[in-house]
Amino acid sequence: MSINNSYFSRNNTIIYNDLTNTGRNPVTELYYGEDGIVNPRGFSRFIFDIDLSLLTQKINDGTISTGCTSAMTHTLNMTNTSYFDKDFLNTSTSQGRYRATSFDLFLFRIPLNNSTIPGTPQNWDEGVGYDYTSANTPIPNDKNYSDRPSNWSAITTIDTWQEPGIYSNTNNGLFNYNQLQIIDTQHFEFGDENIEFDMTNEINSILDGSFTNPVGWGIAYLPQVENLSGTTGTYSVGFFTRHTQTFYEPFLQTNYNDLIEDDRNLFSLGKVNKLYLYVYEDGDFQNLDFDPVVEIRDTTCTAIPGLTGLTTCRRAKGIYEVVIPPLIGYKTPCIFNDVWSNLYLNGFQLPNVTNEFTIYPLQKSLQIGTSSQEPSIYGFDFYGIKQDEKILNTDVRKVGVVIKKAYTTNQLLLKVDASYRVYVKEGSTEVQVQGWTKINRTPNEYYFIFDTRDKIPNEYFIDIKVLSSGEVNTYKKQIKFQIVNKK
Repeated sequence: MSINNSYFSRNNTIIYNDLTNTGRNPVTELYYGEDGIVNPRGFSRFIFDIDLSLLTQKINDGTISTGCTSAMTHTLNMTNTSYFDKDFLNTSTSQGRYRATSFDLFLFRIPLNNSTIPGTPQNWDEGVGYDYTSANTPIPNDKNYSDRPSNWSAITTIDTWQEPGIYSNTNNGLFNYNQLQIIDTQHFEFGDENIEFDMTNEINSILDGSFTNPVGWGIAYLPQVENLSGTTGTYSVGFFTRHTQTFYEPFLQTNYNDLIEDDRNLFSLGKVNKLYLYVYEDGDFQNLDFDPVVEIRDTTCTAIPGLTGLTTCRRAKGIYEVVIPPLIGYKTPCIFNDVWSNLYLNGFQLPNVTNEFTIYPLQKSLQIGTSSQEPSIYGFDFYGIKQDEKILNTDVRKVGVVIKKAYTTNQLLLKVDASYRVYVKEGSTEVQVQGWTKINRTPNEYYFIFDTRDKIPNEYFIDIKVLSSGEVNTYKKQIKFQIVNKK
C-alpha cells in the first residue's frame, strides 16, 4: 500500500448568528452551549475544501492504478489540539469554555443552491479574519478581526448562503439538516481524539465523475447537541486548521495498493505465484493502451491447457501483474515460459514478449525437521536517498533497499518479509506520516517510491521492520533526511 496526502485549499469556522470570520485562524474551535446568564445559545461549524489536483494528476498519468484492486480509500485527518496532553481533559480553554466530551461530530457535503438558481454551487471565500471576537463587541483597531465573508450569513461580498449557516438544524429553513448529504459520523468519548472521517465513497465519486462541482464540506455537532439549552456554560473541541504553524496540517490521506511481489526467481510448485511485466520507454515507466494477455508454456514450448489467455491488471504505472494458479505434477526444477501478447503502445502494436521462469519444488521454501530455526538478523544499504540529504518537495524518489545478512558484505537475500514506515519527531513523540508498508520485491531489487510532493517540509525518519521465524524486528532510523521548500 502507498499513500497520497491532499491538503485543504481553504477553510473557515462560521459562528451562529455572527458575522465573524476566522478563516486565517490556526485552530478551529467547535463549541456549543450557553451560560444561562449572559450568552444566548450558540455553536460553530467548520467548513473546508480540498485540493485534489495532485491526486487527480497521479490517477490520470497512471501513477495510481486501481486496475488490480478497487480498494482505494480516502480518510480525512485532523489533529486535536488536546491530543498531546492528557492534562487538558476536564479543564477549560483560555476563553473559559469547558472541553467537550461524549459527543458526535458529522461530516457533510456543502449543498448546491436549490432555490434562487437551482443546481448552482455555493462558492464561498475563506476570508482574512483571525480572532473569534464577537461582531457585536469588536476590539477597536483589531487588525486580526474581520467580518468579511465568508461567515454565518455570506459566502462572498455580494452573495449569501441559501440558508444562514448552510442548513437549519431545526428543519424549518430554506435548506434543512434532513436534506444534507451526510458523509460520515464519529463519536468522541473523551474529546481529545483526532478526526478520522471516511470519505472513500465521496472522493471516489468525484474521481469517477459521478459527483461534479464540489465546493467543500463541513463538520458540525449533531443538531441535538447544537440545540441543547439550559447548560451552565459552553463546551468546545479544537483542531488544527490549514494555517497552523505546526506539522499538524489537516489532510485527506488516500491509500492504494501498488505492492509488487514478483515470484519470477522464486516460483514454487503447488502454490499461487505472481509474475510481472515492466514497460519502460527511455528509462521511464509507460502504460500500455490495453492490459496484456499471458500464456504459460511448458518445457516443450507447448501452451498449458487452462493457462492460456490469462488476464492481467496494471498494478502501478507501467507494471502489469498476472496471477498463476498452483502448478502440480511437473518434475522440478524446470524452465517454463510466460508469453505476453496484446501489447499496444500509443496505437502501435508491439511484438509478443517471451520470458523465462524456473519452477522449484515447494520444499525449497519450506523447512521441515526436528529443530527450530533461529531468527535472522539483517543489515541494510540504501540508494535513492542519502543519509541526512536535503530533498526538494518537488522530487519523487525510488528508494532501493539492499537486504542482506547482518555482518556480511555480499550475502544478499532473495525473499524477505520487509516493511517500512515514515515519521517525523516532535520532541520525544514520533508522529506517523506513513504506517508500515510492505517493500516491493522484483527479481533484482527491493524498493519503494517516496513522493515528496505531498509531504510537509520537515525532518523525516524511515524505520525498517522484518518478520523472521515468528519474530518481528524493527530497525530504527535507518534513513534520516529533510524535505525543504523549493524557492
